[in-house]
Amino acid sequence: MKHRREQAHKKKLAYGEYRFCDRIMRERLPASVYEEIKKVQAGKKELTLEIAETVAGAMKDWAIEYGATHYTHWFQPLTGRTAEKHDSFIRPLGDGSVLMEFSGKELIKGESDASSFPSGGLRATFEARGYTAWDTTSPAFLKEDPQGVTLYIPTAFISYNGEALDKKVPLLRSINALAKQTQRILKLFGINSEARVLPTVGPEQEYFLIEKTLYAQRPDLRFCGRTILGCSAPKGQELEDHYYGQIPERVAIFMRDLNQELWRLGVSAKTQHKEVAPNQFEIATVYGPANVAADDNQLVMETIQKVAQHHGLVALLHEKPFAGVNGSGKHINWSISYDNKNLLEPGNEPATNLLFLITLTAILTAVDRHASLLRATVASAGNDLRLGANEAPPAIVSIFLGDELTAIMDHLGSGNKKLPNCSDALTMDATQLPKLPRDISDRNRTSPFAFTGNKFEFRMAPSSESISTAVAVLNAAVASVFEEFADRLEQVPCLEDAVYSLVAEYWKKYNRVVFNGNGYSKEWVEEAKRRGLPNLSDSVSAFSAWSDPVNVAMLKKQGIFSQEELHGIQHVEYETYTKRILIEAKTMQDMIERHILPAVREYLVELIEWNMMTGDTGLNELELIGQERVKTFAEQSALLENEFSKFKQQVASISHSCKPYEEQAVDAREILVPAMVRVRAASDVLESMMPADRWPFPGYTKLLFEI
Repeated sequence: MKHRREQAHKKKLAYGEYRFCDRIMRERLPASVYEEIKKVQAGKKELTLEIAETVAGAMKDWAIEYGATHYTHWFQPLTGRTAEKHDSFIRPLGDGSVLMEFSGKELIKGESDASSFPSGGLRATFEARGYTAWDTTSPAFLKEDPQGVTLYIPTAFISYNGEALDKKVPLLRSINALAKQTQRILKLFGINSEARVLPTVGPEQEYFLIEKTLYAQRPDLRFCGRTILGCSAPKGQELEDHYYGQIPERVAIFMRDLNQELWRLGVSAKTQHKEVAPNQFEIATVYGPANVAADDNQLVMETIQKVAQHHGLVALLHEKPFAGVNGSGKHINWSISYDNKNLLEPGNEPATNLLFLITLTAILTAVDRHASLLRATVASAGNDLRLGANEAPPAIVSIFLGDELTAIMDHLGSGNKKLPNCSDALTMDATQLPKLPRDISDRNRTSPFAFTGNKFEFRMAPSSESISTAVAVLNAAVASVFEEFADRLEQVPCLEDAVYSLVAEYWKKYNRVVFNGNGYSKEWVEEAKRRGLPNLSDSVSAFSAWSDPVNVAMLKKQGIFSQEELHGIQHVEYETYTKRILIEAKTMQDMIERHILPAVREYLVELIEWNMMTGDTGLNELELIGQERVKTFAEQSALLENEFSKFKQQVASISHSCKPYEEQAVDAREILVPAMVRVRAASDVLESMMPADRWPFPGYTKLLFEI
């Protein structure tokens, strides 16, 4: 295996060599089977066991050629992470030999213990059976690690009764719902009603890198993924000199290896750069079908963390690893395509591009109607720390269109169809510089949902979580509006007039969600309230959207979730939030009680002894300085002791609470989160007053500026 790896490094890496992609299938499958599996992927044919047997055989042979001995059904439970159980290809024979086999049944279906994953009450401990089902549209791939090569098969995860227990099933349902309603719209415009419609997604992934040795010395980073204590370094991101800056050599080597790993897996990592905060970076992938993009993003996160370890680093995916500097998000660039054409491409004359206008109007309507639900899909304890500051969008969901596109919609809303063409180039005084094509809209870094030329960028998504739920809800919401539009337009004699009329009507109803200004301003908060836009400032408030009748009705009608599944999701969200806050609180308690307070008390004793010694010398000025220093440190130490004493009681009370998780989540938000802020503030002041070598944990200066 080592020889194989060495050989791979010596030759040019083949992009996608570890991915059972369309090209590999075409090469290895009989032509008739290849055509059949393509129909299955397009939703035009049911998967048969006969087809699965042939695909399984080809997949196994391909994997074994790379040294694979095991396979796994790879899925996304409601933890937001991925899960896998490995089985070998080996079947012992009676003569002491073995046969390497992999059947169609094994490809199609696996089994896992459903009660051991979060389900929100859908499965009890005595109802343990769950099934994994092959997602035929997401390519299988190989992973290599010290124990060998394993074949990974992307799957969905369902209960014994068929309920979705993962994030993949709702996403696939939403893709089908959006395709169905989009095809109705396309048919109205004379476009093939069987056109392949797909929501396309290109996620960006932000992350921090820190020294592995420093990480090991911070319990908060190991247990919580973020620093729950720590005073700021003398320098942060104030000079804005990190963004797009030169990539350090050590990080460049890490990125080279990361790209090689991802390219081998067929993940199209394209863009990489320094982000705004010290030691913060970003990687982005090329657009692809939504479910494949969701799987690939999980691979990106896993590979970032694996490769970082090989370089003596740790990758932090938490939304806010460090206070006082930028947090990390995962911007979801989203559009709809049919036969590889983009419905959100405005063209040179967007005011007459009816298909673009009706798509844009549907999205505006969907986001306005279901803003609370979109907010809920990105709600988490970690994201609460990020939203609304340092270039992260605020919690108020609004849409940025840009002045030019907004003006077009305003004109159409007033019944005026005749508009000048959009300017298509920027001209600069310097003749040495070329004319630049100009997008129809600017960018607004404070907007949660921004039109960026031919797609929308949903900027609220948290960096550590799966994109599947957010994309599923967005797909479903747009599908519901397309269904409404199709019902109406299918009855009209003149499509063009009806489309302009519909666009004008819905723009007047739903343009309140459009805001092109500064989303951080206090004025916007008041303006959004006046417009009636929801301001769900924290996750516990946002989770209520999962039971809002308007959202429930839409999701059920589009076939995305059942009532029971929605109840389960909401239960899991409250439970996860509460447990994460409790883990952070208990970690803080451990760090304060077992490390910080002993260090502070010891240092205070030394200060007092030192002050007594200097006092004996008769140096009055030094004596006064020493007395003041001792007094200040003692007062701050007493403040920490006092806050910490109350905090311990609060942690114990909520830890032993028997309330429903919804009420526990409220208590965690109302009691523990503010208490942790107070304890941290007191602790951080003491850290700033003590010598660095006397503080028990590595500080921000080391964490953020040593690589």
